[in-house]
Amino acid sequence: MSARGGRKLVGVNDTSSNDTSVNNTSSSEDLAPTKLSGKAWRDIFLYGLARVVLFLVLTVLIQSVAILLGMGQSFPLLMSALLALIIAFPLSMFLFKGLRLRVNEQIAIRDAGRRAHKEQMAAQLEDRLN
Repeated sequence: MSARGGRKLVGVNDTSSNDTSVNNTSSSEDLAPTKLSGKAWRDIFLYGLARVVLFLVLTVLIQSVAILLGMGQSFPLLMSALLALIIAFPLSMFLFKGLRLRVNEQIAIRDAGRRAHKEQMAAQLEDRLN
């Protein structure tokens, strides 16, 4: 039964590809909002980089304090890194709030575009099957 449906869809797709360019234009316009812009990728990269730099700075700071207190031998770097990781997560949420909100907005726009495109494709498929 699914093979028939597949054959039926292939026939429908073949005839739709022979339609005017209006269908091709509308589908390419629908795909455009789902792609992230260069600015979005830049913001994602900057947010990730800022969080990594914060983690590294905190690791160095915690390890330096441990060495200054004379606990350098008994306080391994891995422990400093784990402590820095625990501190960096909530701290980055506050320090980089503006950048995080911009990234969230851009991803939400992309998600809404993908969702709308998916619903439109489902409606077109439903129309073709009926």
